[in-house]
Amino acid sequence: MSHPTVAHAFAALMNGHDPDAVDGFVAEEYVNHNPYVEDGREANRAFWGRWFAAFPDTCVTLEDVLTDGDRVVGRFTYRATHLGSLLGEEPTGRAVEMRSLDIWRVQDGMAVEHWDELNTLEFFNQLGLLAPMEMPDTPADAQNPAEGQAL
Repeated sequence: MSHPTVAHAFAALMNGHDPDAVDGFVAEEYVNHNPYVEDGREANRAFWGRWFAAFPDTCVTLEDVLTDGDRVVGRFTYRATHLGSLLGEEPTGRAVEMRSLDIWRVQDGMAVEHWDELNTLEFFNQLGLLAPMEMPDTPADAQNPAEGQAL
């Protein structure tokens, strides 16, 4: 069995709905390469406080965790209901499922730097905050050329 990582600590923060849990694994000078969260432990704490106000029933599953040197990678699935405002958007009452791949650089057991990739477009679509994307009309013969037709 592997030892707990910052990915495990992050999942515990999310499932415990406890922004103060950042004290146990996020360094003071944390660098966050995410456009929605500023650098630093306090900015991280504040963001998660706002998140839990917007999604109070958040449940996170840590699907995978990998470590390599000073890097920890986690693959997460988030499930929640939008019950409070977030990023200036009023609550929609909609259930959402979000996925992320997170990479942390760890020093002395603390996350000092973070990158993530999220299914942001799908997430905002689930909230009804983006118009659904439609494929343009395509001529039928372009989809299924007639048999024997020269291309």
